[in-house]
Amino acid sequence: MSPVLKTVQTTLSLNKLSSRNYPRKEKKLLQHGSCSFPINNVQLSFQGGLEVVSNVNSSHKEKTCLYDDGELEALPHVQTLREFPQEELVAKVVMVRFDSTILLGGKLDLSSLSASKALYTIKYLHECGAKMILVSEWSRKINPKLLDAQAVADILSSVLQLKVIALRCISCKSPLRREDLQKADIFLLENLSEYKEEVANCSKFAELLSSEVDILVNDSFCQSHKVLASTVGVARFCYASMAGFSFEENLHQLKKIAKTKKKPYLAVIGGGNLKSKAAALQFLASRCDALVFVGQMSFQIMRALGHSIPTNLVERDARKAALDIVQFAHDKNVLMSYPKDFWCTNQHLPTELEVFPAHGVSASWLPVDLGPRSLEEIYSLVTNSKKIIWIGPVKFSSSKPCTVGTSKLAQMLCKQSQCECEITIVGSTACEVIKNESNSLSSFNVLENASVVWEFLKEQKLPGVMSLNRAYPFEIDWSVAYHDASQPLVVDIGSGNGLFIMGMAQNRKDLNFLGLEINGKLVRRCLDSVHQSGIRNAYFIGSNATTTFRSIVSSYPGELVLVSVQVEHAAKVVN
Repeated sequence: MSPVLKTVQTTLSLNKLSSRNYPRKEKKLLQHGSCSFPINNVQLSFQGGLEVVSNVNSSHKEKTCLYDDGELEALPHVQTLREFPQEELVAKVVMVRFDSTILLGGKLDLSSLSASKALYTIKYLHECGAKMILVSEWSRKINPKLLDAQAVADILSSVLQLKVIALRCISCKSPLRREDLQKADIFLLENLSEYKEEVANCSKFAELLSSEVDILVNDSFCQSHKVLASTVGVARFCYASMAGFSFEENLHQLKKIAKTKKKPYLAVIGGGNLKSKAAALQFLASRCDALVFVGQMSFQIMRALGHSIPTNLVERDARKAALDIVQFAHDKNVLMSYPKDFWCTNQHLPTELEVFPAHGVSASWLPVDLGPRSLEEIYSLVTNSKKIIWIGPVKFSSSKPCTVGTSKLAQMLCKQSQCECEITIVGSTACEVIKNESNSLSSFNVLENASVVWEFLKEQKLPGVMSLNRAYPFEIDWSVAYHDASQPLVVDIGSGNGLFIMGMAQNRKDLNFLGLEINGKLVRRCLDSVHQSGIRNAYFIGSNATTTFRSIVSSYPGELVLVSVQVEHAAKVVN
């Protein structure tokens, strides 16, 4: 990057910046290179330079300290259908990526929160006057009636009480035409599971799917950990991408897991594959007061603590990961609980059952369920907790999932949910057991796809979330950032180490300076410098300006007078 910024005499239209009614699929406004855009003939003197951010995609910390409430880098604030202006949906073509497991399952529970939110997304768009193209994958395993697209369209028509027309365009590899969309208001494309291009996120396939589409509404949260053409790829070809009501609700539930305001916080952890989930377990240990292992992973923890366990229960190559987790929990003063006894079955006489202490299971016996001492200890921990997450089945080795221990655990959680305890249930198996015990999931936070949650707990960015427009809340309180929020605003995109912003803020007290920087560590460093120096007309936000510039600037109460770009690869900054 050149050390001296070159001034380009280009005037930006403020009404375009503050309005969302921009041309369909128009994406370029600011071009490559270091440049500045003076507005309303305000002249500024630029001296010196900033460090170059060589990889603008290396981090996506989409938050500002104004809204720092435990939000993680993996879950930025995204644009939602709820926030999007209704008037801009009129006559727009909206692709809705819906969750087939919710809307097409054999038993659709219309009273459930997930189903009501998923249906409301489609009905809301219809009431706003949008044309809709519904897309998803489905299988006869979830519903034997899902024979073809026409059968699915008929089911959706019945559920929605709206006419849904099946379209064949994917198999023909012919893009939709605008005149095709005049035949109805809601269309259904073919089964995406039949196309390998979907899971490969094929660009040409995504472009075919998005032909004539203005807006993407992703309402399939269960697929957010995957890179799919219908979620990630399509977003590149739409001028706006946002979360539907069901997606938004699941995202809200996911964020709750990371918050630690309610204590004690207990994590009940089942399932196996400790090595692959080590990062997730450390995440939980960093936030919870106790980790209670109730599945195959418990044997790896017991082994790391020095207990002898049968070799057939040892997970290959998991010893170091287990030792690291035990040490991490010890350093954080986090209680590690594992089963103290098991109900075991004789491998030669499967009908024989006997209780063994956890460290004394005989070689010919196989653990199949939690023993009475184990359940007593879990009960004691559960009843003293104010926040609980249950993730992973109560299952040991290759045995079938047990029922008695699972049912008793579910009963404990149902009882504790009536004591102002916030409980999150993760995974379809756990959700089904809880529903059987309580007849309702209304008292719980529910996330049925455990794979998404495990990826989140590993602090991995979810592709389906990151592909949505990252828009800041419109109620930003600028008075927190600036002494006088009515002063003209100068925005520096790619503010790096903040030297330019800090220097200009000291020289021009009559202006407010805002730095947008994708590197979260640099942003925190700059904010510390601002605080220490007592500067009240400079602020920094960790942001990918490609998708957040418009929403940030449009909420500023004063006048935008200058935009400078400090990153070499800053194309498509504003939609």
